[in-house]
Amino acid sequence: MSPDRPAPPFGPEHGFGLYVHWPYCTRICPYCDFNVYAAKDRDNAALIKALGDDLTRHARMLTGHPKLGSIYFGGGTPSLMAPADIAALIEQAANLFGLAPDAEITLEANPNDVLTGDLEGWAAAGVTRLSVGLQSLDDEALAFLGRDHDAAGARKAQALAAQYFPNHTIDLIYARPGQSPDEWEKELSDALSLGAPHLSLYELTIAERTAFGKRAERGELVPMPDDDQADLYELTQSVAEAHGLSAYEVSNHARSAETQSKHNLTYWRGGDWIGLGPGAHGRLSLGGERIATHAALRPADYISGIKPMASHVEGEHLSPLDTARELLALGLRPGEGFDVARIETLTGSPVPEETLAVFESQGLIRRDVSRIALTMDGRLLADRIAAELSP
Repeated sequence: MSPDRPAPPFGPEHGFGLYVHWPYCTRICPYCDFNVYAAKDRDNAALIKALGDDLTRHARMLTGHPKLGSIYFGGGTPSLMAPADIAALIEQAANLFGLAPDAEITLEANPNDVLTGDLEGWAAAGVTRLSVGLQSLDDEALAFLGRDHDAAGARKAQALAAQYFPNHTIDLIYARPGQSPDEWEKELSDALSLGAPHLSLYELTIAERTAFGKRAERGELVPMPDDDQADLYELTQSVAEAHGLSAYEVSNHARSAETQSKHNLTYWRGGDWIGLGPGAHGRLSLGGERIATHAALRPADYISGIKPMASHVEGEHLSPLDTARELLALGLRPGEGFDVARIETLTGSPVPEETLAVFESQGLIRRDVSRIALTMDGRLLADRIAAELSP
């Protein structure tokens, strides 16, 4: 692209990544709404081959794309993968697409896998960043969340991860039923004192098809009221800020720009990413069109459906309007904000000035020419603001 031409409203100019979904877990957590299956004793050779064939298929069709800026192994529990299989996929991606010099390669891991896993092997495979699912530092809460580790194990896992992967992140789940502000402030402060350069802090969501969702239907579990959740969210921001990890996105906190998640920024900025693995989603740009891909959910269906010699991308061709709505909803999440001119390029119509003015007067957004960003109060109403600004 010519340096004097503006970047298109979507596509690899805004980031290019690879997401690999590993669908197996040793235990399925009661709050999990992802496409996951019990690991049991499985022969994973067919799935590993399918992932490689799927990557080859994408490379045949994305010949004009730049080098990959990130690879993210998610799930499920991708730390259950053999390091040799992780290394092979990374090497194949590097051979097919190339890796940017500062490419970020993340592996999600449960604490017990960190304590018993081959961290040297992960690093040798090419992993540069570990995402450790602590979820809590309270034993009672961990039991409630169905985790198979305790608080002591979580602390040990984070310390071990830091030795091998200075750029790592930890996940915590808060706004659990009955959780008080004092309890959460202590737990969050304890987690921040561990020294991780990045934290992902998520409010507990009760999804219908999960074990928690079924318990809620029976009245056995009562989700925290929305107002109480909002209070804990505001508390989260102030405590994290005081520890030097400000929010660069609604739920994500980093010590510096260098420790922000490059892969997730690709999502929020409207970049392209390949989705490999059962149930994986992707967004690809070809010929000026935005294509949403969604792999088959069941591992057996995914494996049997891969055609490495395919000559076209199978997926839904999004309309400019659908693309604009998605870019807006995602683009409002990071603190850096979003250029609404990108929406206007797609729709041919301006974002309503009156609505922007109202949100600005209410202290919900900040504006800099055509760029808008949510304020702290605005983050609490992110979905509503995106809906009202949506074309």
